[in-house]
Amino acid sequence: MTTSRRSALKTIAGAFALPAFGPVFAQSAPNWTTYEIVTEINLDSPNGAAETWIPLPLILNTDYFRTLAIRPEASDPKAVNQIYETPDKQARMLWTKWDKSATNHTVKVSMLVSTQNRNLEMSSPNPALKLSKQEQQFWTRATQYLPTDGIVKTKAQECLANLPANASDVEKAKAIYNWVVGNTHRDPKTRGCGQGDVKLMLETNNLGGKCADINAVFVALARSAGIPARDVYGIRIADSARGYKSLGKSGDITKAQHCRAEFYASGFGWVPVDPADVRKVILEETGGLAVNDPKVLAIRDYLFGNWEMNWMAYNYDHDIALPGSKLGKKGDIPFLMYPQAENAEGRFDALDPDHFKYKITSRLIG
Repeated sequence: MTTSRRSALKTIAGAFALPAFGPVFAQSAPNWTTYEIVTEINLDSPNGAAETWIPLPLILNTDYFRTLAIRPEASDPKAVNQIYETPDKQARMLWTKWDKSATNHTVKVSMLVSTQNRNLEMSSPNPALKLSKQEQQFWTRATQYLPTDGIVKTKAQECLANLPANASDVEKAKAIYNWVVGNTHRDPKTRGCGQGDVKLMLETNNLGGKCADINAVFVALARSAGIPARDVYGIRIADSARGYKSLGKSGDITKAQHCRAEFYASGFGWVPVDPADVRKVILEETGGLAVNDPKVLAIRDYLFGNWEMNWMAYNYDHDIALPGSKLGKKGDIPFLMYPQAENAEGRFDALDPDHFKYKITSRLIG
């Protein structure tokens, strides 16, 4: 293990290991809602040795999301639990390891989080809100699945072709958002949330997929236009209060993973968007809706600059190498939104919780 990897490991202790959740309730402000999210894995590992990686909430608190507590439990007293942060500090996970002597491979982590709805006021810019040069470069960089050249850059230029030369980043992002909403579609046959392979989608003109595909198109196009942008990977944790059955999930949220997106506009900060959920409403709400249906138009307008926070954010990271994985580079994943596990026989299928045997639940605290 490299020095940088060792330094990124944090043994669970102190603020992370709370005997009970009660004392932290007072940290929630009046406009915030608190939830308990529990992820539990029960592995079948005949030879004993195994590892799991469970996504944890955002490392940094924001003005719409706070992590109040993280409490892990492993049934085998010899299991090793560690919190691992990726080298770029964009994601963290609970990393659990069992040796060959282990007979029980159950790990559970309870997360207490608070959220408040995100409604960005964009009429009065604040000059202090701007990225450093280093941050600008980081959030416009290319990744394996988010290239910013070739067909991606060409498509971004097409999206912006009708804008004036002095168009603002907000205007450019809105043009890209409208193009993504108008040209993609949600494909119910896509496994999980998709892979987010933007170049392949554009080259094949197959713009169907789910949230990790559709919102990745927005992020890649924005970056290729010089607009800082990022995917925000997470999971739905409550029903929608806005009247959209398709945009929420409570109780058993094992299959409720959902990726969102943001772009950065100087003067306003990170702006929330979610073109993928517009396409979800079109496909799923009340059996399908026309693009000009009032419910579609309302959510299309809302999801440029707003998020309903019945959702928990995990991370922003891409192309993740799972620490300790025996698969090496072949074990890298495009993003961390699902629990992951390995034993001597190889990697478990993260998109098959019935056979992988994991469950995620959400409970409203107050």
